[in-house]
Amino acid sequence: MAAQSHPRDQAVQGMFDRIAGRYDLLNRVISFKLDNWWRTQAIDILIRCQASRIIDLGTGTGDMVFNAMKTTRGVPRLIGLDVSFNMLQLACAKRATQPHGSTAAFVQGSAMASPFKNASFDGAMSAFVLRNVSDLELFFSEACRILKPGGKLITLDMFPPQKNWFAPLYCLYFYSLVPWIGGLIAGDRSAYRYLSESVRNFHPPEVISERIRRAGFAQVTLRKFLNGAVCMHIAEKTALN
Repeated sequence: MAAQSHPRDQAVQGMFDRIAGRYDLLNRVISFKLDNWWRTQAIDILIRCQASRIIDLGTGTGDMVFNAMKTTRGVPRLIGLDVSFNMLQLACAKRATQPHGSTAAFVQGSAMASPFKNASFDGAMSAFVLRNVSDLELFFSEACRILKPGGKLITLDMFPPQKNWFAPLYCLYFYSLVPWIGGLIAGDRSAYRYLSESVRNFHPPEVISERIRRAGFAQVTLRKFLNGAVCMHIAEKTALN
């Protein structure tokens, strides 16, 4: 695994190692199970593109990989990459219970120093990872490097919602109640306070679109869910990169 030299990366890695055991449960509770639906939307795009080799950047416990396996019946080659050893241990344990589980592999490493060769993948995906990255430019440039020309990048993440009637309700829930729920279920309120603050302080989705373009992607499309509280970015690696 590439060393995590940035103090923020080290802190985030340690935090996810701590909360790994309750991570899946809290995702379902906090999102009212919508997180699986959002993941399915991203996976469907890669399937329509007929990607045969897909990497999940920041795979965590492997939810994106396993959702893809269920949809594709194990046809694409799926690899999950993550810095958290504890998260990957859970992903490997879940793999044994999944149909076509042998089609998935999990690798410990950083998406900002990917251990894969240039043009190794037809598709790359990530879910709720970008806010935890210390260098988004490096993250996107590495994603571009390991994709083949024409390969798709699909990302999902949370953002501050657009300012209208929904925003105060969302802010009350996500910034005040979510840390309390995290403390109750995971016994780690500080981790879920970090989660809330990472959303509050994150870039607008349009800024993320521009950073993806600068990394060598074209046709960057933005889709918004929950009034912009969750956004999907869809991009294609240009032939010149």
